[in-house]
Amino acid sequence: MPRKFFRRYMPSVERVRELKILGVFGEALFHPALWHLNRRSAAGGVAIGLFCGLIPGPLQMLGAGIAATLFRANLAVALLTTLYTNPITIVPLYFLAFKIGSLALGAAGGHPPEPPPDWVFAQPLTSAEAFGQWALGLGAPLALGVFLLACGLATAGYVLVRVAWSVYLRRAWRARRLRRTR
Repeated sequence: MPRKFFRRYMPSVERVRELKILGVFGEALFHPALWHLNRRSAAGGVAIGLFCGLIPGPLQMLGAGIAATLFRANLAVALLTTLYTNPITIVPLYFLAFKIGSLALGAAGGHPPEPPPDWVFAQPLTSAEAFGQWALGLGAPLALGVFLLACGLATAGYVLVRVAWSVYLRRAWRARRLRRTR
């Protein structure tokens, strides 16, 4: 089931090879390990996608693609897994990351961060400066928290996929053994 489930949504290597824009990457993008689907490659792809999903901005999939290529994990799974972050989920995730970073640094005693300053459209430079100062104030706890949260999500995702795949295989083997004994 896990392999069938993932294969249903994964593009074939031939379809990806047809995209002319990806020719820039050469043959590195078409290494068999990046497209092979097994317990290790799927778990690695999920872990990479969960880690890179917290990268700010539009660099999430690029980071996941590079990491999947370097670690020889399933590329499609890594790219699809980054989609857990979106404009709705990123705010609670970053707030959680700020809390984790504050806790790790021993700062703020669990107090919520200062709200962002109001933007005054009549004074855009002053407002931008105030917003920049506010963002810098979040810096260390947020940066550390994002890294720790990404590591925790990646580890949990890797372990969960490996365990779920193993449980599925054991049940399938047991069912096959029962069918053969009848």
